[in-house]
Amino acid sequence: MIDRRKFIKTGALAGIGISMVNSSMAATMSSFASPGKKVGIIGLDTSHSIAFTKALNAADAGDTFYGYKVVAAYPQGSLDIPSSVERIEGYTSQMQEMGVAITSSIEELLTKVDVVLLETNDGRRHLEQALPVLKAGKRVFIDKPMAASLADAMVIFDAANQYGLPIFSASSLRYIQGMDEVKSGAVGKVLGAETYSPSKIEKTHPDLFWYGIHGVEALFTAMGTGCKTVTRAHTPGADVVVGTWEGGRIGTFRGIREGSSGYGGSVFGEKAIKKLGSYNGYNPLLKDIVKYFETGEVPVTPEETLEILAFMEAADESKKKGGKPVSVEKIMEKAKKESRKYKF
Repeated sequence: MIDRRKFIKTGALAGIGISMVNSSMAATMSSFASPGKKVGIIGLDTSHSIAFTKALNAADAGDTFYGYKVVAAYPQGSLDIPSSVERIEGYTSQMQEMGVAITSSIEELLTKVDVVLLETNDGRRHLEQALPVLKAGKRVFIDKPMAASLADAMVIFDAANQYGLPIFSASSLRYIQGMDEVKSGAVGKVLGAETYSPSKIEKTHPDLFWYGIHGVEALFTAMGTGCKTVTRAHTPGADVVVGTWEGGRIGTFRGIREGSSGYGGSVFGEKAIKKLGSYNGYNPLLKDIVKYFETGEVPVTPEETLEILAFMEAADESKKKGGKPVSVEKIMEKAKKESRKYKF
């Protein structure tokens, strides 16, 4: 028969031991990071937090990521999306095993780090979580979606401007295989493009914001800004969203919810047609993030990010109107009015 008192005492001592080990590992990781290169993460409800930490803190990372290391994290991401909330405990344990200190608040996190990865899966929380980082004068990368509304994203950029901090947001699908050749001019002038990606819908977010943004961002990486109107055909299994750009260029996104899925597309240029795909991993994005941390230079402009969000909101509006064209400019104007109501 087990001695209950002895069991409780042993368990308590074991817990203290584990806590001491985690604290020791966190202290070691913090001292391992060079001054000015300590990274903090907000939100442990996404696999991105784990993937980025493994890459940055890898023993063989060398100079690939300019010496930036994740040293602390604040776990709370989504408050009410089950698929996100249920991940937090497990991902928190994984971070502790990698020697990352876990903080009880964003304010505590900011005392331990120099720059921030805002990874919370729930775009509705990005505005409230980004503001204290900006007020603290720290550079921050905001993972997709930048926010759960175009208006919120505008407020975030306005705050960044007020505090004199460049910021950016991006999907790793911006770096899909083949896109580097398109950007280097291999196809000549881009006349049009079509992309596709999974597009699971989460009821708390506009339809394409949750996952369709991956394919939409790839589309804009190829096409650039200048989308004028958006139309959308919607069924339970798929979406087809068509944007008409200035000069008559056409860009199309297919969001997949049934059947075989993946990431890819084609870019139609003056010189050639280039097929895109497949997914190219996190490292290309992560390299741009740490370059931004180091230099303050952003690889994606606020104008492009806002137009991507406007495209997706216009797609929702077109769905409500039975597939009729929606003006991107009018979506922008409406969001600007909403954003001016926010005081920070």
